Amino acid sequence: MPSAAATGRGPAAAADRMEEEDEDGGQGASGSTAAITSSRFVRCLYAVGFLDLFGVSMVVPLMNLHIKSLGASHTVAGIIGSLYGIMQLFSSTFVGCWSDIVGRRYSLLACILLSALGYFLLGASTTVFLFAISRVPVGIFKHTLSISKALLSDLVSERDRPLVMGRFNAASSVGFILGPVVGGYLTELEDGFYQTSFLCAFIFLLNAGLVWMLPWSEEYTGNRECQQGTDSFSAKANHDLHLKSATNGAMASDSLFQSPWIQVTTVLKRIKGIACSDLWDIFLVRLLMSVAILLYYSNFSLALEERFGLKPLFAGYLMSYSSALGVLAGCLLGPITRLYQHNTYRVLLHSSTLTCTLILLYASAWSIWMVILSSTFLAFSTTIGRTCIIDLELTIGGNEASGTLLGVGQSVTSVGRILAPLLSGIAQEFSPCGPPSLGVGLALAAILIMNANKQKYCSHGNVKLKNQ
Repeated sequence: MPSAAATGRGPAAAADRMEEEDEDGGQGASGSTAAITSSRFVRCLYAVGFLDLFGVSMVVPLMNLHIKSLGASHTVAGIIGSLYGIMQLFSSTFVGCWSDIVGRRYSLLACILLSALGYFLLGASTTVFLFAISRVPVGIFKHTLSISKALLSDLVSERDRPLVMGRFNAASSVGFILGPVVGGYLTELEDGFYQTSFLCAFIFLLNAGLVWMLPWSEEYTGNRECQQGTDSFSAKANHDLHLKSATNGAMASDSLFQSPWIQVTTVLKRIKGIACSDLWDIFLVRLLMSVAILLYYSNFSLALEERFGLKPLFAGYLMSYSSALGVLAGCLLGPITRLYQHNTYRVLLHSSTLTCTLILLYASAWSIWMVILSSTFLAFSTTIGRTCIIDLELTIGGNEASGTLLGVGQSVTSVGRILAPLLSGIAQEFSPCGPPSLGVGLALAAILIMNANKQKYCSHGNVKLKNQ
């Protein structure tokens, strides 16, 4: 008869099997716990985005009224507003790259706390000079949303990134819808603007506390391969990602204590790598589509009044309606990407084509119902397009420099915000329909660029950066 050892029935074999089963069960439990923690982390980041735009939107609509009450002229108010935009233009790339070097946690906390300082100074501003000083820390460090998006791209798989980004944008947009209502109510009180600014600073401090309490030990900062979903990792994948997280966390901790000169040099090298890479067409598409959309909204109230005799109040209601639809569009990104089999390029191309068509419909509208129709569907197409262009940047450029890529993208959008008012003013000299008509041409140019580079967008290989 065969021995017990040969049949695998001996005590040693049974112990080995029990040990293997315990190990597999432990890995499965570890994978499940990691997935739950990651999901909880993502939901907390949604709250960070909501609180950020909720606080900002309470104050921003009231700032022009406040600076004029301090005795500033329209020209001075415009210069201070432009100064903020210029600081955002140059700082977004540097701060995004800095977050790649020192880690998301420390860069996100620094941006939130320094923005809170700016809004606290805004609440204490009793002169035009103090008002201008208060905009400096906010102009340089108000990049909470960009770093949060970079962190989301680290946490989730490439397949699920559009869905998570869409939900994050939706949560942030809800804050932007509710904030002006609360700010308008507080302004009615005595010293309402100062109270609103201090409340905004407190919200940012609350946001910093939320970021500090996040389970950072479970942060997955490694560049992830496509998985089945955010909650379906294999045990081995979770183990590998945990090792990558520990390694990247150690690198970020080491980078944090490097001398400022070394950090600045590293930032400049990374920016040079992005500038010399083959990503110019993606950023050009983002610039053209941003300017096209800004041209659509640039003279919206004035154009409705001149073309249809409608009061600005109606334009305000229509824009609020579009913002609410944008929130819904962010929640629908998951089903849309599944319908397109997670082909971000096709989603972006079709949404951009729809945006171009809707702007053309608005420019040639002969009744207000056509304007309402174009605004309804434009809210969906622009929200989807903004999310997809970010996802395409990260897909082509790679997650290794996600903060830098998002920072450069924000700088490109800032250039659009600078160019759009100038182009709108020139086009409006010819016709109230001039700005949206020009926007149609720019959107069409972006679509042609996407078609010309279809092969690169559809390939899944990352563009090699010059410094890698």
